Amino acid sequence: MKWTKIEVRTGSRTEFIDITNRISEELARAGVQNGICSVYMPHTTAGLTINENADPDVVRDILAGLARLVAAAGDFRHAEGNSDAHIKASLMGFSLTVPVIDGCLALGTWQSLYFCEFDGPRNRQVLVGISEQAG
Repeated sequence: MKWTKIEVRTGSRTEFIDITNRISEELARAGVQNGICSVYMPHTTAGLTINENADPDVVRDILAGLARLVAAAGDFRHAEGNSDAHIKASLMGFSLTVPVIDGCLALGTWQSLYFCEFDGPRNRQVLVGISEQAG
C-alpha cells in the first residue's frame, strides 16, 4: 500500500470538513480500479467519520450532540485544557476503510468522508493509503 498525505487547515475549534473530493483525487492519481482506500488520522484531538452530506444540519447536530456528551470544561486533569477534544476524537475514531470499485470510493448516495476537528484552528495532515485488489 502506498501512502500519501493531504493537508487540512481548520478554522474553528470544532468543525467537520468534507474531504471526500480530496480523497477521490488521491484515488484517481493512484489509478486503482478495485481495492481498498484507508484513511488515517495521525492526531489525537481530531478524528474521522463517514456521514450524511446532503443536509448540513446533520453535521451541526453531531457537533451539538458531542458537545452535550463531553463538555469543554469538566473535572479534567490534562494540563493542556483540551481533554474534551481527546475524548471526542476517540469517540469518532482515527481511521476509515472504504472499498474502491470501478475506480470510485464505494460510498452510499448521501455519504461523505469527514475530517473532525475538536481542537482548532490548526494545520493538520491526513494519511491516505490505496491498495489494488490482487488477482
